Formats: sequence, structure tokens, C-alpha cells
Amino acid sequence: MKTNNKLHIYLVLLFLTFLNLPFFAQSTRSLVNNGVERYKKNKFNEAEIFFRKGIESDVKNYESRFNLGDALYKQGKYNEAIKEFQNTLALAKTDLQKSEIFHNIGNSLLKANKIKESIGAYREALKYNPKDLETKYNLSYALKLMKKQKKKKNNKKNNKNNKNKKNNKNDKKKNKQNNKQNKKQQEQQKKDKKQNQKQNQNKQNQQRKKQPTRNKNEISKKEAQRILDALKNNEAELQKKMRQKKTRRTNVEKDW
Repeated sequence: MKTNNKLHIYLVLLFLTFLNLPFFAQSTRSLVNNGVERYKKNKFNEAEIFFRKGIESDVKNYESRFNLGDALYKQGKYNEAIKEFQNTLALAKTDLQKSEIFHNIGNSLLKANKIKESIGAYREALKYNPKDLETKYNLSYALKLMKKQKKKKNNKKNNKNNKNKKNNKNDKKKNKQNNKQNKKQQEQQKKDKKQNQKQNQNKQNQQRKKQPTRNKNEISKKEAQRILDALKNNEAELQKKMRQKKTRRTNVEKDW
């Protein structure tokens, strides 16, 4: 991109100072010329000071404002330069001046990475000067940059979408693996539970086998005591009945 701005150097010949120019105008012109000299020596910060003094001397001086915008641009103060060039538009009298101002605004916007806005400024410049090859070149350059920027943005968006898809796919795969693992763990738990139950059953069976078995004909101590008590009760009852029969007997008188 051609970044050199169109600096108008309004040199005033010495004899013009004697051609009915008021002292006020001479002072402003002198300040502008001093600024131009510093500008040519790449002393842009000093040039800025003189151009600002020229504006203070005459706020409607076109050369002071236009050259101040150039000096700010050269120092990388693009936003300030844009503002100053925009202020200069109100002072422009010809289409050529307006074309040069919009050209410089486009350059400043492009440097500030405001590509879309710079394209608009270049197009405005070409409205006032359609044959300006430098503006056409810069416009073409800005359009290519915007196209490249859009492509990069789309690629970034696509990469993000692809990454999200990949992450979703990985998440699904991970969930599937987790579900499979959980199912396997549940099956193993059921298997372990069943095996534990079987082991406990076998253990109980073994304990039962170790306990002594009782003969069908054998009776427990409690049962033996119950039978013995019953026998005693029966014997006591029998003796009681025997005593009753004995007391009931009477002597039979002999009939002789």
C-alpha cells in the first residue's frame, strides 16, 4: 500500500509579503512554512507544533489543518489524524482538495485496521477524482485485505465448529464407553453378589453337616423329664385309687 500522504507545501515567495498581505496572514504563512520544513526533515513532532500554532493563528486556514493531519499520520497517531482531516473537509473549496482529504482519511483508517471504513473513504475520494490511480490502488489493496480477513474469520468459525463437533463426538464416545463400563460393573456386581450368596449357602450347609445328628429313637432331656413326670403322676393316681378301694371293703358275716 502506498502510505505517503499528499502533503501540500504552500511555499510563499518572498516578494508576496509585499503584495498587500496583512500582517496576520504573513504570520500564519510563516508558521505553516516552518512546519513544512520540519516535515521534510522527518521531524514530524516539531512540524506538528508549528501547524498547531498556524491553526491558533487562523482557525480557518486550510493548509495548517491539512498538514497537521499529515504530521499526526506520520507519527502513527491515526485516530487524531482522521479527526483533523475530517475538520479540514469543511475548509476544502475544490474537488481535488476533497479527494486528497478522503484519500488521507482512507490511509489513516487502513493503518488503524479499520478496513471497511477505509474502503468507504477511498470510494469517496474517487467520486471527487475518478482518475486518481493511487487511490484506486489503495482501494484495491483494502478490498483484498477485507476479503482475506473474511476468509480468515470464516476459517476460524469453521475450525471452531469442527472443534465443537469433534468435542461432541468425543463426548458421545466417552459417554458410550462410560455406559458400557457402568453396565459391565453392574454385571460384575450381580455376579459377585450371586457368588457371595452361593458361598454363604455352602458355608451354612457345611456348618449343618458338622453339627451332630440325633437318632430318631433318642429323646431330649426335656422330653424324658416330661415322660417321667407323667409316669409319677400316673403312679400317684393309681395308688390313690387303690387306697379308695381298700377302704370301701366291708367284712362279710359268716352264715354258720
